[in-house]
Amino acid sequence: MPKGRFILTWDDRIDTKDLSELLQSSSSDGQPIELLVLSACRTAVGDKRAALGLAGVAVRAGARSTLASLWYVSDEATARLMSRFYRELASTASSTEQMAVAKTEITKAEALRAAQASVLQDERFAHPFYWGAFVLVGNWL
Repeated sequence: MPKGRFILTWDDRIDTKDLSELLQSSSSDGQPIELLVLSACRTAVGDKRAALGLAGVAVRAGARSTLASLWYVSDEATARLMSRFYRELASTASSTEQMAVAKTEITKAEALRAAQASVLQDERFAHPFYWGAFVLVGNWL
């Protein structure tokens, strides 16, 4: 990773080495991170040491999946996208037949697709620059 790559917390910085150690300890405790969201700019951009940037480091260290961005992102569009993504994950998809029996959770990939489709409905954010930067690395289900 290029020097200076880090995650900023409310009181500290977590560099790539620390991130890897945190995720490995979580995974070794039998509680791997199911989904790590890195919504900042270029969190899926790396170099020859880590091809998928912080997202790749996270998955290699034990996170089951990571949502990350490939380019600089708009704060407003990203806030809308992430809000919708989380709503989609929290909701359930149900068909008429399933309604009486059980509800089925949607996958992370389906939640991301639905969030992207929602954001591009706003004329201001219709260009792929605003909604297309985000990719899932790891388990999409």
